[in-house]
Amino acid sequence: MVRLPWTQLMSPLTSLTNDAMLDRLQHAAFDYFLLNVNPLNGLVADTSRPGSPASIAVVGFALSAYPVAVERGWIERRDAVQRSVAVLRFFHDSDQSGSATATGYKGFYYHFLDMHSGTRMWQSELSMIDTALLMGGVLAARMYFSAPGVEETELRALAEALYTRVDWCWSQGGDDTIRQGWKPESGYLHYGWEGYSEAILLYALAMGSPTHPITGSCYKGWTATYQWENLYGYDYLYAGPLFIHQFSHAWIDFRGIRDRFMRQVRSDYFHNSVNAVQIQREYARRNPYEFAGYNQHCWGLSACDGPSDAQPSRPQVPRRRFGYAARGVPYGPDDGTLSAPSMLASLPFAPDAVLDSIRYLLQHYPEVLTQGRLASSFNPSLAAASGPAWVSAGHYGLDQGIVLMMIENYRSGSIWQRMRDCPWLARGLQRAGFRGGWLPDSPDPAPERA
Repeated sequence: MVRLPWTQLMSPLTSLTNDAMLDRLQHAAFDYFLLNVNPLNGLVADTSRPGSPASIAVVGFALSAYPVAVERGWIERRDAVQRSVAVLRFFHDSDQSGSATATGYKGFYYHFLDMHSGTRMWQSELSMIDTALLMGGVLAARMYFSAPGVEETELRALAEALYTRVDWCWSQGGDDTIRQGWKPESGYLHYGWEGYSEAILLYALAMGSPTHPITGSCYKGWTATYQWENLYGYDYLYAGPLFIHQFSHAWIDFRGIRDRFMRQVRSDYFHNSVNAVQIQREYARRNPYEFAGYNQHCWGLSACDGPSDAQPSRPQVPRRRFGYAARGVPYGPDDGTLSAPSMLASLPFAPDAVLDSIRYLLQHYPEVLTQGRLASSFNPSLAAASGPAWVSAGHYGLDQGIVLMMIENYRSGSIWQRMRDCPWLARGLQRAGFRGGWLPDSPDPAPERA
């Protein structure tokens, strides 16, 4: 593929200062939640594609985004409160019978919901992790909207009612660790959480619950499945997809706080994510499968949309295409598809490298920016000679949410600061064995198993 030199390509966005460029990208990411919401119930679509259901995790990101938008002057405070109260009321009053057409059960919610009725879609699972991402947003809203007025007082009451209703103990299903999901047709899914993942937020919220806390042994059982490796010279708690190194960090400031596992390896989860970025960049530089476009400025293997086998590929490269998949480094899967949002959401971990990479990306592949925001993914291997890369259609709410939150954590740290003051999150981290940094000195003991 023939590409013009970096210096010969320039878009209006890349001509801005770093702060102005980030402001533009962050504002565009926020607009996703304004454009893809049902104002009557506050549910937000999983994607911008026609007919998309709501995603409970995307609602969690939206609830976290509204306070940022208020502080940035993109939305009026009362508007943000009304949007938040609408969706909190919906979840509070929703059908919790656990039937095949309900909204949830035991305080948890089905992964995908009908945008209008709020009932289960696509026979999706009652999702423990997506409920945790939703609750992260519920508590983020509760911590920000602290005014004494009627609406904000109701918002806080609804948020606390939703969080305290979640029966985290039930989510274990009798196992030592939390299950990944449950379906009314077949019960618990036949697998739990094994290996490092985005589930730290899930475990922290479950352990901090004042009503249904899991035990300390549950978290210890999960971390016992961790895989510690040395990759490209970096000591590293392994997780292949980049989003795993970001999602819990959207709400939790891991700088300087360590659980028992991280104390033993003399690291912390923030530094581990720093290493994850460097490993991603080194993998792309080495480019073991010789995909077009990969280099130290063009990386980002994560969970994202992608081309499928049903779509045409270059005949000289007859490789499998995975569609939507969790691509990872260095063991795959890898089909030449990169996630631009995962690059940008790495900003707090390696700001100089990420800013350089985003400028490179926008200058060499401007097609990844649609309606001012980053598409889920792009694949340069599927471009015709000197033509644009394959780009995912539409936008995904998870991508826009993590981009907005991680830009804000880099720019102001305000989300991290507010969540530091959340008593249930702090207590959950303490009960999981986290010490040091911003956490209070006296740990709250975890409940013992009955």
